[in-house]
Amino acid sequence: MSSTSGGAAYGSPYLAGVGIGLVLIAAYVVMGHGVGVSGALTSVAGTVTTVATNAPASAAWRGYAAPGFAALLSDWFVVEVIGITLGGLASAALAGRLRRETERGRGVGVSRRVAFALGGGAIMGIGARLAKGCTSGQALTGGSLLSVGSWIFIATAFAAAYLIAPLVRREWR
Repeated sequence: MSSTSGGAAYGSPYLAGVGIGLVLIAAYVVMGHGVGVSGALTSVAGTVTTVATNAPASAAWRGYAAPGFAALLSDWFVVEVIGITLGGLASAALAGRLRRETERGRGVGVSRRVAFALGGGAIMGIGARLAKGCTSGQALTGGSLLSVGSWIFIATAFAAAYLIAPLVRREWR
């Protein structure tokens, strides 16, 4: 266990890794497929667009949209994201870390930190659509299925993170 300032100690990353592996196995057994979250955004965006434009269900983004908002709760990815959100909130509350703040470096204002987070999220979202899967879907699900493309993605993601880390680290000083 490592300690942090302002909260309880973080748990073991090895135990967390085993937990993620067990969740992945459970997803295969219970739902019949692995995990991933970018599909949820696609389903929600397709449904909102279809409902807002009053488009007929047959034209609903060619399978991307549920026939109505209530049907979104039958979409595995939407339910998964709701569970991730509630689980994250519960975990933060149990660890004493649930508070309203924006973590950032000393020289970075809140608006700049939020802009970086939104920009990074947008880049990741575009990349997820181009790669036909998000990092969790590609790395966890694709990697566990020994997909060559997913393993190339994992290596590329780690290499890119290693190269960009010195630039991002400056923002936290």
